[in-house]
Amino acid sequence: MPDTLLPPTGTGQDIHPLFHGAPKTTQFRKLRKRLVRETREAIDRYAMVDRAPNTPRAKWLVCLSGGKDSYTLLAVLTELHWRGLLPVDLIACNLDQGQPGFPATVLPDFLERMGVPHRIEYRDTYSVVVDKVPAGRTYCALCSRLRRANLYRVAREEGCTSVVLGHHRDDILETFFLNLFHGGKIATMPPKLRNDKGDLTLLRPLAHVAEADCAAFARAMAYPIIPCDLCGSQDGLQRQVIKRMLDEWEARVPGRRAGMFAALGHVSPSHMLDPALFDFAGMVAADAGPNDDNSSEIPDLR
Repeated sequence: MPDTLLPPTGTGQDIHPLFHGAPKTTQFRKLRKRLVRETREAIDRYAMVDRAPNTPRAKWLVCLSGGKDSYTLLAVLTELHWRGLLPVDLIACNLDQGQPGFPATVLPDFLERMGVPHRIEYRDTYSVVVDKVPAGRTYCALCSRLRRANLYRVAREEGCTSVVLGHHRDDILETFFLNLFHGGKIATMPPKLRNDKGDLTLLRPLAHVAEADCAAFARAMAYPIIPCDLCGSQDGLQRQVIKRMLDEWEARVPGRRAGMFAALGHVSPSHMLDPALFDFAGMVAADAGPNDDNSSEIPDLR
């Protein structure tokens, strides 16, 4: 199977098979353009592609779960690559984690039909998660760690420089509030992260993309969605609570999600409370004089 996605020669086609049957409506064209634009913005803003001279061509492992977000990720990256706007090689990867009832043939058949270079990896992490997690606790944390470890291994075996995930803007916001409410820290999913060993980069090119747009795109393209029954079958997940909270805020004040997401990219360390980010002890008042403490002028409060 070829390592790169190239336009078929002699066919006269100007779109990749992933986009065959796309709706011809103006609404869908606007959606597709918005997805491509926002993904390009994230790739450029967070320097996901090393454009330094004489740098070896990168290869990305695009993780495909079968959900709406990963289908959107694969399609948009393929679109950029197809148009010559993403100078990296792409290989899709699905990790079959051995969940009972998982439709193991859906993704291989889809990727073969679409002509997408891919690797299907089977590892029964489901049994490990069910065995190790106490009854009543959520599976997400352990499941995610095991999945990530296997994806890193596959990336190394395939000679990839980056592991690419389909987390979108809403995932990033939800993680921020989860850390704020339950973790006691200000943190979220970064669009770009180096792994602990330092040999791979974790990328989230959909960082600027709204979840609703991923859902609308995958639905319009009629991609074969595979639900995650392992996590989705558990009630009371804190992430679902956060999602409902954000939905309520958005309903009351349309655009609130976009505003909060913009704030995550405009942090003022001097207006936070972490002395590791700002040298409070080293602050010296400008033009401080010997009689400043007795000044009758009203201080400028901000």
